[in-house]
Amino acid sequence: MVSLLFLQAPYAFSDPADTDAPFYRIEAQPLAHALMEYSKQSKVVIVVPSGMLEGKKSHTVLGHLDHEVALNVLLKGTGLEAERLENGALTLQQAVPDDVEPPPPKTPIQVRAPEQSPPKAPFVQVTDTDDRESTQDTVIVTGVRGAPRSVIDSPTPVDVFTYQDLQQGSPTGIYESVRFLIPSFNMPTRGGGGTAAIIASGGMRGLNPDHTLILVNGKRRHKTALINSVSSLYNGAAGVDLNMFPSSAIARIEVLRDGAAAQYGSDAIAGVINVILKDDPDADEITTSAGQNFDRNDGEFFTASVSSGTSVGRSGRLNLFYNFMSREESNRAVPISDRINLYPLLPGGERDPREATIERMITQNYGAFPQTSHIFGGNFSYETAGAEVYAFGTYGMRTSELNWSFRAPNRDVSLPEVYPDGFRPRLTIEEDDFELAAGLRGEAANDWAWDLSFSFGSNNTDWENSNSLNASLGPSSPTRFEIGRLISSEWISALDVTKLYELGSQSTLQASFGLQHRFETYEVEAGDEASWIAGDYVRPAGQPHAGERLAPGAQATPGFRPDDAGSVERSNLSTYAELGWSPSESLFLNAALRYEDFDDAAGDELIYKVGGRYAISDWLALRASYNTGFRAPSLAQQAYSSTTSQFRDLDGDGVAELLLLKNLAVDSVAAQALGASPLQPETSRNSSIGFVLTPYSNLSVTVDAYQIELDDRIVVTSTFSPLDPHLSADGVTTIGDQVQALLGASGLSSGISGQYYTNAIDTRTRGLDIVATYRARTAYGDFRFIGGVNRNETDIRGIVDNPPELESLGNIELFDRGKRGALTDTIPDSKIALGLDWDHGRFRTNVRATRFGGYVVRNAINPDTDYDVDPEWIADLELGYALSENFTVYAGANNLFNTYPERVREPSPTSGSNMYNTFAPFGFTGGTWFVRGTYNW
Repeated sequence: MVSLLFLQAPYAFSDPADTDAPFYRIEAQPLAHALMEYSKQSKVVIVVPSGMLEGKKSHTVLGHLDHEVALNVLLKGTGLEAERLENGALTLQQAVPDDVEPPPPKTPIQVRAPEQSPPKAPFVQVTDTDDRESTQDTVIVTGVRGAPRSVIDSPTPVDVFTYQDLQQGSPTGIYESVRFLIPSFNMPTRGGGGTAAIIASGGMRGLNPDHTLILVNGKRRHKTALINSVSSLYNGAAGVDLNMFPSSAIARIEVLRDGAAAQYGSDAIAGVINVILKDDPDADEITTSAGQNFDRNDGEFFTASVSSGTSVGRSGRLNLFYNFMSREESNRAVPISDRINLYPLLPGGERDPREATIERMITQNYGAFPQTSHIFGGNFSYETAGAEVYAFGTYGMRTSELNWSFRAPNRDVSLPEVYPDGFRPRLTIEEDDFELAAGLRGEAANDWAWDLSFSFGSNNTDWENSNSLNASLGPSSPTRFEIGRLISSEWISALDVTKLYELGSQSTLQASFGLQHRFETYEVEAGDEASWIAGDYVRPAGQPHAGERLAPGAQATPGFRPDDAGSVERSNLSTYAELGWSPSESLFLNAALRYEDFDDAAGDELIYKVGGRYAISDWLALRASYNTGFRAPSLAQQAYSSTTSQFRDLDGDGVAELLLLKNLAVDSVAAQALGASPLQPETSRNSSIGFVLTPYSNLSVTVDAYQIELDDRIVVTSTFSPLDPHLSADGVTTIGDQVQALLGASGLSSGISGQYYTNAIDTRTRGLDIVATYRARTAYGDFRFIGGVNRNETDIRGIVDNPPELESLGNIELFDRGKRGALTDTIPDSKIALGLDWDHGRFRTNVRATRFGGYVVRNAINPDTDYDVDPEWIADLELGYALSENFTVYAGANNLFNTYPERVREPSPTSGSNMYNTFAPFGFTGGTWFVRGTYNW
């Protein structure tokens, strides 16, 4: 829950009946920006002498006001007054003090629009360009309730990225842009198999995606139903998939890089990403882009986005949005040797003649998977009787395809009667994603600003397996299966109240409090029986593996079983209070307290945050914070259960085997047989200290060090497999035999491996963020430089003991070294992000250079098969040219020099893949060229 732009008390409201006066809505902000907005809304030109606006702030204006009244409210307390020039424009001058005899009276100001209609863009001729362009004065609403603050005035680090920033490089999703903009944000291109390859998920400051709270216009965004179930990185995380959000709806994104659970609710342990929607009724835009990979001419993509605004009545506005994205697959596997047999040998022992003609590029999914999406959105507001009615929402449809590994004709699961030349199963996931938020906000008679809101969000995923079979059913098996559905939803009701108290000439106190109720559901629907049943087909004589029973379930992705199916729900009630005190212009202190109560095993918790900012001088300020956090286990982590085919190295030789791996729900009989216990909440302690340097009005540097201690972290266990060759405690049977006995007694089919989520580990993450911004206007064009550095390190501070059920097996670990390494070593240890924008006349140029730090991938058992990945620099280039005032074309390249991650091994002789690891944050498919066109009207 975050306050919105207008929760502070405005200086003036008009009489609701006076609807003939124009409606103004301008937030408190640097005066230069406020005058731009005034000029835009009044269509009046303002000329300001150089240096006059530096360091001055405006007041809030909200309501039906005459032009003159609105301008006077903006200028109140600034020592400035307006004067009308002969050409109808306005200029500002120093106000005459009350004790000085005024000059002879002049013609009263009658603010009016010029005779000719001005352009839609605000035209404020401010010659003090440094003040106008300074990033330091960017107004934010995230981090502290009440009046909006500038970036440099914030007591915690906040980054702001505009829609134009997100468009650079023509990305196919929002997270693909954020990955290059936020130094502490990490997103592997493909962190593993299963749904981890579909959803866009990344973490800030070394933590999981679900440790970052996602807000839209200050309201909590719902989570995806898809969970990172078999990935190595972020396994178990079920966060918000921002790629199911229309990028055309975004005015800007504010990123709070600090723990904020006490302010905004659980999940905000690493920080907050607040998406601010467009609400300009006069802004319309169409953008299209297309491109593909340099190599193999694959990975083709096409995107189109539309945003349009209109006024509704005298005081309302409506903005509508649409995004389309289509991306084809890319593949970096190589053909396997023609000496590898794919068909069974003939009865005489000779090779099948079809070996000479079969396609040897047997792996076709070693890269990005294909996706198509249609996403719609809207944002509406209407002012009436001193209050505002608002609503915003999105609806998205997305189709994702996962082409699994090739099943050669000589594999035991290949039935020659159905697929004589082998087959490649395909999983298709259809998603419907919906969110609607609505509310009413205004101000009570005693100057308390209030906001009452309701929202509902859901994500519905439908799974289908095609080009497949259930080998245990024999030749009569279907080849298409309904795998099942995952459905999640959230209902949220919230009330936020805030008031600003004037305690003196320079002292203010912002008091805020609120309530929130959240009702969550998560449901797993079973697939059709043929998708999961274990048949009794036995391979006949004369075929390989004759007399053997074959693996049950649809190949690659067996359906959700009836015992997997079910639904869980819970309610959460929370209340908070927050104070922001400014005893002087140089000091700001804030404190927040939140109580959360869940009606399930998560229980309740009281958390808090304290922080402050002290300006030592006009160009140096210190800031620090300390907060505690609390994240209840997600319903997906508690209830999710599925089976997929995954590669795992069980004996530590560096060669992975294909397993039928089941993610076990923590309350299932099978999970409890392996020692599972109910999940408990994660708790955190987060401290941060830093400083802000602003030696010039167009230069700012922020440095922030942080430490996050996270206890009872929810992670996935080691893989417990019937194929584990290590000896068990009795020294006779293998651990695999014992696991098979435990899982078999729990009703699972023979050969299925298992894992589950558990509170297994305590971690400590330490890091440093450095961000610098610089703007300059020269005779050679306008320049903007942004540089960011992050250094991040995570250590394990404690691991729980093996439960008795596993301890009795002998040499087995609940959380193996590969899993531990995914938390401490497999996320790049640093990132440097450098960007330069240059605008000169009709030309626009953007150059980015990003250095992704090195990392280590650990083997689950054998340290000798670990491998290091060296750091890499990635360069991006975008060139633009404005063909007219409304139409601009761009062309460029992402990964300009076609850089690939370091090869960690030679291609697998049986698959032609696996020479790169899948954790590379810039992917392993090389560079991409693109073209883009933008039309505004």
